[in-house]
Amino acid sequence: MLPDSLALFTDLYELTMAASYFHHRMFAPATFSLFVRKLPADRGFLVAAGLEKVVSFLEGFSFSSDDLAFLHQTGRFQADFLDYLATLRFTGDLFALPEGRVFFATEPLIEITAPIIEAQLVETFVLNAMHVQTVIASKAARCVHAAQGRKLVDFALRRAHGVDAGLKVARASYLAGFTGTSNVLAGKLYGVPFYGTMAHSFIQSFDDEEAAFTAYAETFPEDTALLIDTYDTLAGAQRAARVGQLLQQQGHQLRGVRLDSGDLLTLSQQTRQILDAAGLHDTRVYASGGLNEHEVSRLVGAGAPIDIFGVGTDMGVSSDAPSLDMAYKLVEYAGGPRLKLSSKKVSLLGKKQIFRCINDDGQYEYDLIGFREEHCDNLTNAKVPQTQISALLEKVMENGRLLSPLPSLEESRCTFFGDFAQLPERYKALPAPPSYPVRLTPLLAWFQEETVARLRARYAPPQ
Repeated sequence: MLPDSLALFTDLYELTMAASYFHHRMFAPATFSLFVRKLPADRGFLVAAGLEKVVSFLEGFSFSSDDLAFLHQTGRFQADFLDYLATLRFTGDLFALPEGRVFFATEPLIEITAPIIEAQLVETFVLNAMHVQTVIASKAARCVHAAQGRKLVDFALRRAHGVDAGLKVARASYLAGFTGTSNVLAGKLYGVPFYGTMAHSFIQSFDDEEAAFTAYAETFPEDTALLIDTYDTLAGAQRAARVGQLLQQQGHQLRGVRLDSGDLLTLSQQTRQILDAAGLHDTRVYASGGLNEHEVSRLVGAGAPIDIFGVGTDMGVSSDAPSLDMAYKLVEYAGGPRLKLSSKKVSLLGKKQIFRCINDDGQYEYDLIGFREEHCDNLTNAKVPQTQISALLEKVMENGRLLSPLPSLEESRCTFFGDFAQLPERYKALPAPPSYPVRLTPLLAWFQEETVARLRARYAPPQ
């Protein structure tokens, strides 16, 4: 069970750095930027998710008496620093990309400005919360694209990496277009629609498959969905059809049948024929069992008469790209720019904004990263009408307080659908999509170049 306080959900070096900042009386404002350095292979976009968790954490950030007692007994920290932590709260500002928005490499997903100790101590939680849901939402969006309008249900719970991950998978996949989840707790906590059929064990517990189907239909006559591949799939389909006809006679309807193994293309075609021959034209065919976006795309492209796909493990752990090169870097301190010059890890300085440029067809054309104080009407080099440039990062918290309620999960889901519709199809390709163009505004590019040159000269190795 998680403790009431999550302030110690952090890496040790966050606390040791904070102690040294305190020792040297470094309390000036710092801005940290959260971004993804590069996209995983075969990814053309990412979907922002996890902001709700970050805001909740920042609003309640504090060290409990138990936390402080634990830190004291480690012997690592001075008493005056622990006294400081006892009253520490998050008092900073938060700019963020709304959940559900599509974004790309190098673009700031979150920027936090606060006294440096506060901004430093929240790093680990912010990274953790944003990373997992963004990974899953991005994977789920690929499945949604592959399904081409057919429904998808999250079946990942039993192989998710823990209870918290299972809940976040259900939420993030729904945000990115899934119809619902098998996770009942996610239904309670987030309002995500939840669905299910039955397991093979239910069928096996009866001496006769059709008797099992009949028993289930008697219990749930308005919501009967039958798993038909326990023994022989086509024989199971025929038995399910007979039960469906009985339900019709009673004024009900067989909601669906589920295939969980075998050649899903051929079996779905043959099952559809059996159902239609029995007059069960409205009974839907579900498919599950090791599915991912590539298999869903193959089945849809081949014309498989599958109405709903249950996608589990591969989506729930994002097996082909389980992590992002996500970083949280200092970009400004005490009013001055800060950046990192490590090889292939140069960061962008300053408080920033993302400007999205949209063409005459309403499709996303390219993004600009600029300084936060820049405005759309000043981006004269954008080469598109000014009305087609929008700023994406929004101010969410000021002085530690939420400015207005966050969008609901349903509203964030609508944001995703709107963004995804405007993203050109080529960037949604499952294999080898092109890179979406992201570049710097002239002003940021100039300051970045000047600062990099000055720092390289200052820290050049001795001759």
